[in-house]
Amino acid sequence: MDKERSAIINIGGDEYELLLTTKATKEIAGRYGGLENLGDKLMKSENFEMAIGEIVWLITLLANQSILVHNLKNKENKRKLLLSNTNLKKVATVNKVTVNLIQKLLSTLSTRKLATNH
Repeated sequence: MDKERSAIINIGGDEYELLLTTKATKEIAGRYGGLENLGDKLMKSENFEMAIGEIVWLITLLANQSILVHNLKNKENKRKLLLSNTNLKKVATVNKVTVNLIQKLLSTLSTRKLATNH
């Protein structure tokens, strides 16, 4: 995978590759109105539980992108998609490193978007 658009995280002993795709970007834009609004929503959240819920949703979305790519390439060995309300409950212990990885991925995409718009 493209290292500028992906990052590996470890949650509860399981590794997940977070991959920022066009599909994921569209879902993020649909939920927040744009990538720039996502950062604001997470960092300015007054409700920690809500912020964790949004981070779980985002991790699930980005992790599922690499699973979808895997499933396209490996039709005989498909993996199950992650569900934010079941598979990643252990994300309640999300640390600052994970948030920083997500911010880095979003920043990279935002920079590329600005460069292509000019």
